[in-house]
Amino acid sequence: MALIFIRTAIIFFTLLLIMRLMGKSQIGEMQPFEFVITLLIAELACIPMADSSIPLMYGVIAIVAIFILHQIVWLLDLWFLPIKKVVCGTPSVVINKNGVDYFQLKKNNLDVSDVIESMRAAGYFSLDDVYYGLYEANGSFSALERAERASSSLAYAVIDNGKINKDNLKYTGITAEELYNFLKLQKSKIKKVLVMTVDGDGRVYFQEKGKNYKICKIKVSEKW
Repeated sequence: MALIFIRTAIIFFTLLLIMRLMGKSQIGEMQPFEFVITLLIAELACIPMADSSIPLMYGVIAIVAIFILHQIVWLLDLWFLPIKKVVCGTPSVVINKNGVDYFQLKKNNLDVSDVIESMRAAGYFSLDDVYYGLYEANGSFSALERAERASSSLAYAVIDNGKINKDNLKYTGITAEELYNFLKLQKSKIKKVLVMTVDGDGRVYFQEKGKNYKICKIKVSEKW
């Protein structure tokens, strides 16, 4: 029992030292390679703590080796821009002046609902509340907001990448017939629509795949 406690304490203080040496990004927003390194260190630390038959030094050396590799990658990242792009990636602009960028969504394995969720977390409740929206290399969402918010109420996505969200459609009070009549006025079809959101004022953010967004109006049951 005492041996396990001592081994665990040694690993703990070794990890504490290594994580402090790796810098503040290890306890904040991590780059992809830093996230991988953190997972590896956690796994390497557990093995010698749980299995007393494994020499403790094996675990310590493995953790130090990971730290050395981290420093090498960090230096390459600092000195060579191409290496930085490969290891860390680059920011992706998913919303621009033309609307949602469908190509960037596919490139990053995202859909419109992911973007809407990230915007809500950042305090934006309509897709045109921002001029630009982007995912940083570490996965965090950043935006250049408009001087005045475009919408005064919560917007619901009734069409997402060519598919109707029936729950959201029901919440807005818009019937399927009214939706199809709206699409007919826009000379569009469900499968062509990248995103269509509706807020409590009946304000519609409408964008077809490969086209710029536009703002329209539709009758809703009541303002929410």
